[in-house]
Amino acid sequence: MSDTVKIATRESYGNIITELAAENPDIIVLDADLAAATKTGIFKKAYPERFFDCGIAEANMMGVAAGLAACGKIPFASSFAMFAAGRAYEIVRNSIGYPGLNVKIGATHAGVSVGEDGATHQCCEDIALMRTIPGMTVINPADDIEAKAAVKAAIKLNGPVYMRFGRLATPVFNNNEDYKFEIGKGITLRDGGDITIIATGLMVWEALKASDELKKEGINAGVINIHTIKPLDKELICKAAEKTGMLVTVEEHSVIGGLGSAVAEAVTECRPVPVIKIGVNDEYGYSGPGAELLKKFGLCSENIVEKVKKALK
Repeated sequence: MSDTVKIATRESYGNIITELAAENPDIIVLDADLAAATKTGIFKKAYPERFFDCGIAEANMMGVAAGLAACGKIPFASSFAMFAAGRAYEIVRNSIGYPGLNVKIGATHAGVSVGEDGATHQCCEDIALMRTIPGMTVINPADDIEAKAAVKAAIKLNGPVYMRFGRLATPVFNNNEDYKFEIGKGITLRDGGDITIIATGLMVWEALKASDELKKEGINAGVINIHTIKPLDKELICKAAEKTGMLVTVEEHSVIGGLGSAVAEAVTECRPVPVIKIGVNDEYGYSGPGAELLKKFGLCSENIVEKVKKALK
């Protein structure tokens, strides 16, 4: 695992929209004065006439995106998750979600791994906000391959899509030949009979590492990658609940309203089982190196192992 290639999913975002724009002239990219950070600068360099910097005015940017979508274009509105989901929420809800417009939101720098930018920029509430909007698809890819596949799938879907990308470089592991991305369909990465770990985003890699460590101790932990928070793959989750009788969710997001909440809501309808949620516990982040903050908040394989063992007792 130490030799695994690492790529930030924000890099994947910038690269794939630029690649796809060559064959799709309707793709337009908007940014809120953060093109270097969101990596939409890659697109800007290749297609300057199809790139618009809306300045530090995210709500206005979402309104512009809505207008472009109403004219038949496929706008990608890009900013940090805190601003794309937080500052612009009302416009996303009323001007994009309500009319069901074909706007793709590329939200980068999500979670505490934003690091030194501190609590004001570490958005751990965006999934909760976006999944409450009727008709909004919410995707949180785990690596470079999945991020690119998510963007491709989003373009084919006619409607609003929120895509969550990270700042930190993360391991690329979905490089198997049979990898298939489908909106609303989770992926079973490990079969397990004792307990199931359900993870999303950069926590999927940590869940895989935890599963490997648990196996050394005789604990068979399954791992499911839920890249699409909405629509949720309830069928897969309910099958896991039936099989192992206990679920652990892991996300770089608040334990309120995110993946853990979505999974808990799902199993109450089909197979009520204990759901142990690992995430940010109703608190703000703070400034510090991203990798260290992940450990500080327990968003690491070591804490997953500890929580699983405690749950099984």
